[in-house]
Parts: sequence; structure tokens; C-alpha cells
Amino acid sequence: MKSDIILCGVGGQGILSIAAAIGFAALQKKLFVKQAEVHGMSQRGGAVQSHLRVSDHKIFSDLVPYGGADMILSVEPMESLRYLPYLSKKGWLLTNTSSFENIPDYPDIEDVYKAIKGIDNHVMIDANSIARDCGSRKASNMVMLGAGSGYTGIESEYFINSIKSLFKSKGNDVIDLNINAFYEGGAAAKRYLDKVK
Repeated sequence: MKSDIILCGVGGQGILSIAAAIGFAALQKKLFVKQAEVHGMSQRGGAVQSHLRVSDHKIFSDLVPYGGADMILSVEPMESLRYLPYLSKKGWLLTNTSSFENIPDYPDIEDVYKAIKGIDNHVMIDANSIARDCGSRKASNMVMLGAGSGYTGIESEYFINSIKSLFKSKGNDVIDLNINAFYEGGAAAKRYLDKVK
């Protein structure tokens, strides 16, 4: 089993938390994990990306090669398009539809959606709205984690343990909120695929 993942978004959207949740879940399952440094101006709303590689055999590089990503998981729609050269022909692009317009020449959002829909294997969900309905918009990263979890080769129970570990210092209410966001993200991804079939 091998899963090469590009995580992306903008600073403050919780990319590191997604990476930590996947990494911890993989380690629980006794898989090998390598993660590249997160790049970008994360404190200023700048572009952020992370390479995450998970496998049942030893990994020699922490960088996903061009054309090698099994999944691009993005918390911002335009950012998902920035990393398309990494996506494999059979790979999946999963993105939040809520934009973070951090540049003056941000493209028309409908053009962004059209480009995403041009990718054969894609999922688009409004993670911000789902997170808000769960109790906090900050949980949009856990919504996206739930949406992408089925493409990692790692079972849900490992992710639930990861979420419990990540948020244990914040109390049970925050843990429960993020677990709910995770499940809602998975359900939303399934609904999207059912709709576009």
C-alpha cells in the first residue's frame, strides 16, 4: 500500500493539523510515514503546502514527485489547482469550495470551479459551511480530512484516535466537534460523488 498526498491551502487553515492526523493514523497502523516541510507564509494567509507519503514499505524521499500524487487535499479551491502538476493520472483532487481571496487578482470563482470539474477524479464540498453546522468554522480542516480519509488506505478508527490525541488538551466538547466534522466530511464527499455519477 502506498499513498502520496499533497496537502494545501493558506496559512491558518489547519494544514499542519491535517498532516499530523494522517501521520499519527498511519503510525498507529504501523505504516511508514515521511512528511516534507510545510512551505509558505503561513502566518500571513499565504500559500501553504505539505508533502505526505505513507506506505507499508520503507520510503526513501519525503517529496512527492510530479505526476505521483494519489491525492491533492486542499482547504482552498484555487490552491488545489496550483499543485495539479503533482497529481497522477488516476489521482484524486479533493477541495473545499469556500475561497480565501488573499490576492488582489484572485480569479473568478466560477472559473476555478470549472477547472476543478475538468479533473476526472474530483470532489468539491463546502467544508466551511459543514464545519459551521458542526459548531465551529475552524473545523473545516477536519471536514476535509474526513472527505479525503477514504483515499488514504487507512481505516476511520485510526483517524478518530488521531483526532482524540490532537485535541485532548482542548476537552471533550472540542474532540467531539472535530470527530463529527470528520464524519460529516466523509458523508459530504460520498454525496458529491453520488450526485455527479
